Amino acid sequence: MSEQHIEANVADSKGAHAPVGRFAPSPSGRMHLGNVFASLVAWLSVRSASGKIVLRIEDLDPRTQHGPWTELLIDDLRWLGLEWDEGPVRQSDRMELYHAAIENLREQGLLYPCFCTRAELHAASAPHASDGTPIYAGTCRGLSAQEVAERSRRRPAALRLRVPAENDRDGTISFVDRVFGLRSEVLERECGDFLVRRSDGIYAYQLAVVVDDSEMGVTEVVRGCDLLDSVPRQMYLQDLLSLPHPSYAHVPLLVAADGRRLSKRDRDLDMEGLMDRFGSPERLLGWLAGMTGLAPDTSPRSASQLAEIFSWDLVRAHRENHCLDAPEPQAGR
Repeated sequence: MSEQHIEANVADSKGAHAPVGRFAPSPSGRMHLGNVFASLVAWLSVRSASGKIVLRIEDLDPRTQHGPWTELLIDDLRWLGLEWDEGPVRQSDRMELYHAAIENLREQGLLYPCFCTRAELHAASAPHASDGTPIYAGTCRGLSAQEVAERSRRRPAALRLRVPAENDRDGTISFVDRVFGLRSEVLERECGDFLVRRSDGIYAYQLAVVVDDSEMGVTEVVRGCDLLDSVPRQMYLQDLLSLPHPSYAHVPLLVAADGRRLSKRDRDLDMEGLMDRFGSPERLLGWLAGMTGLAPDTSPRSASQLAEIFSWDLVRAHRENHCLDAPEPQAGR
């Protein structure tokens, strides 16, 4: 599909309204350079079209609900000049919405309890999806009421969502990504029945973001291409819950010089080090924009200045993952 057709498809999906985008960080550590890049592109896309940004803190996991990370994420976005219009909204405050969505799916007869452990899933001979998640073999799909009762006494159940059979017309999900073009996935073959609530009671990412994006009026989702394969599952949920489809754009990942993906856990090029190296948001953003093709060079530029020259053509022209070595400290700070 041509880039002109991609833009026309996105424009048609939005109509004449200004876009609503979102930041959706998980407070599991300090922002790293890859997080900055994805947030920057999301902000530039919306601001260049006179839209607005919602800030959502994705803290479903109790381990992310304490500690300094949420406030640091907020401070880092402000330092970068990536201001938002609504929020911050915390997922931990929205449990009743996710519960209602679960009950909707339950009433449709699409949920079933799953007692498989993580070790059992990874030990299975079934293939894995592109994100490394085992494609569920349907082990618990046909359990009788007696079997469910017996297994429930031994361990709590997760909840899985049935996906259509491969030969069902609803079993293939297609969409146009703003960067990677036309994509299509057969849910049963490439995804399988997937979790909507974990065995510890925590709502799954796929369910929560679908509910949140709709309730917050999000019309475009911009994020890293490691989440590209989440779209079919999210669109399937949107259809089941009668929610609109936003447009999707997945940006290239930034990787270390050795090709390794940047990680909060490894503290790769995190904001503390980046602020120390560059000294100002203009120097950091200008360098990052120049290195990733968003700007013609690495001259210092503010987020607002980058919005004036932003184009999705520039993102598509550099859609391969960017290998960036640690930048040298800037002189004359």
